[in-house]
Amino acid sequence: MAEIKDKKKFHIFSAAYTGSAVKKGAFGGKKEIAFIGRSNVGKSSLINGLCGQKKLAHVSRQPGKTRTINYYSIQSRREGAEGEERQEWYLVDLPGYGFAKTGAEKREEWGAFIHEYIAGSKDLALVGLLIDLRHPGLPIDTKAFEWLSEIAPEIIVIGTKADKLGKNEINKNLHQLARLFPTDHAPVAWSAQTGAGKADLLKLIEVKICEDG
Repeated sequence: MAEIKDKKKFHIFSAAYTGSAVKKGAFGGKKEIAFIGRSNVGKSSLINGLCGQKKLAHVSRQPGKTRTINYYSIQSRREGAEGEERQEWYLVDLPGYGFAKTGAEKREEWGAFIHEYIAGSKDLALVGLLIDLRHPGLPIDTKAFEWLSEIAPEIIVIGTKADKLGKNEINKNLHQLARLFPTDHAPVAWSAQTGAGKADLLKLIEVKICEDG
């Protein structure tokens, strides 16, 4: 019976790479959930974990590997009052910030198109800011949050790599994230290894995809 009940919950049942772009509007017409964070913070692992695939987004050990706006076509479903409801939307992987080997000119160029996308995309419903839960409050993350707060429609802070911390340290660092990066949503502790945080993120995504006007 538990398996049948789970199928009624909002979940992603199909995900595929659509394409890459360096400007907004390249793939329009659907709601978008975007993720951004410091290089090697775990964006690709989060995308793979949310979608239930191991190789949807390429996980690289080289910082700054994602240098374009990458779109993934997502299909989700849930059981509604009148039967099964399906949704189609985009999950968007934004380039990591803070990669040391990139020249200043390239950083400014990439920063400009990321800014254009976030500030100008009419389909963007939510931006997930990924922060390494082991290192809350790094100046580079603080700067990114201040920038996003001015242009993003809505922000959720996601503390990654939670499996590398004990329970007490997770709770302490989550409180610190909530204090340093105040948003309308409590920060989520995420682990690609254990799946911790997946249910919380999907609940929020469900609201943004299914219930927002």
